[in-house]
Amino acid sequence: MEWLTRMSKAIEYIEDNLTGNISYDKAAQISCCSTYYFQRIFSYIAGVSLSEYIRQRRMTAAAFELLTSNIKVMDVGLKYGYESPTSFNRAFKSVHGVAPTAARREGTKLNTYLPISFSINVTGGESMKYRIETRDPIRIVGVRVELQEDQECNFNIVPKFWNRTLNSNLYFEISKLSNQTPYGILGVTVYRNPDEIYYYIAASTDKKIPDNMVEYEIPSATWAVFECNGPFKDSVQETFKRFLTEWLPFSGYEYAQLPDIEVYPINKQNVKTGHTEVWIAVRRKRNEL
Repeated sequence: MEWLTRMSKAIEYIEDNLTGNISYDKAAQISCCSTYYFQRIFSYIAGVSLSEYIRQRRMTAAAFELLTSNIKVMDVGLKYGYESPTSFNRAFKSVHGVAPTAARREGTKLNTYLPISFSINVTGGESMKYRIETRDPIRIVGVRVELQEDQECNFNIVPKFWNRTLNSNLYFEISKLSNQTPYGILGVTVYRNPDEIYYYIAASTDKKIPDNMVEYEIPSATWAVFECNGPFKDSVQETFKRFLTEWLPFSGYEYAQLPDIEVYPINKQNVKTGHTEVWIAVRRKRNEL
């Protein structure tokens, strides 16, 4: 429950600063995690990136101001952090589908995005299959792509990276390397620092590194391993969301902020649905030790 409270306070901070400067670092500090992991966690829970959420909230508030006041459109844009009419127009249109000047016309349809709130809801008792495993360091070998702190950019980078790999010989080369737990094709997100964030498509192996690949060693950890079925992208994202909102608050564990591992079956065809596992590093809460 503690981490839900911290996330709620981070949202309060964002709401209190819609007309000012919103520091991602400050929001992350309030939620007691790194800036990168705060954005990552937020995107799984909200279904949109942090930058998109802030844009939606600011444009929702801007639309109400345009409807209920005589403030100049340019001044409304400045109030919500847009230096030029062009940038404000672009942001407003991306959220509402119309220009700010059209918002004052009677009958114009606008969108409202309410603040996110964190609470425990009764969801019908749907089970989550999981197991806890403690593992020594996991050595992975494969290919990688550089990510950014902004999750909105990563939503585009990772799918394109998968497509390039699946449509090349790399996928089959990586699959031949898999001989250690967890078995299969792994999707691994590794955060080292703000300038070194990578997504790996790799295998857990003790084999030699091919010339066209790289290796990485995931630190020893305790893992919560969740099973999921269905379209890979949707089922994996839903598992992360349920881990954060349903499993973690009551588990006695906290998120360890280590690389997350997606485990996909090895297939000769470009299969995008089936049984997968999600490995998430956790640690016992300090007051539980």
